[in-house]
Amino acid sequence: MTPEIHTKYAFTITARIADVTSAGDIGSGVRRIIPIIGGEVKGEKVNGKVLGFGADFQIIRPNELIELEAKYAFETDDGAVVYVENKGIRFGPVDLLQKLKRGEPVDPELIYFRTVPKFETGSEKYRWLMQHIFIASAARHADRVVIDVHQVL
Repeated sequence: MTPEIHTKYAFTITARIADVTSAGDIGSGVRRIIPIIGGEVKGEKVNGKVLGFGADFQIIRPNELIELEAKYAFETDDGAVVYVENKGIRFGPVDLLQKLKRGEPVDPELIYFRTVPKFETGSEKYRWLMQHIFIASAARHADRVVIDVHQVL
């Protein structure tokens, strides 16, 4: 018998994004790069701002499954810098994914967008971010991505 897995909401990252750059079809899908230009972090134990550098590196597979890997950082209100590496997938009906690509609104409930964020920091106060596994549910909007981060207990 092993311990049962539970999760609890930790915080929300809202990452503002700029226009997509595409490197085109690389043979295994279309490579896209989406700059992360700022945003905010809000939660009970973590609050701060997303720093204005970093990007989401995506590959859109032929079946429209999007594999993503975002790398960026945020600074907490008390001055700690936290590096974020967030890998995941986004998938849903092709017509809705194409609407998202065009910047049109889509009900987030209709798109499967889940990630596994990993955090690094030298701050003792936020060391717990490196000592736990996190999972997240996300929603893509025209100018931002909203990520609800949950701690696996």
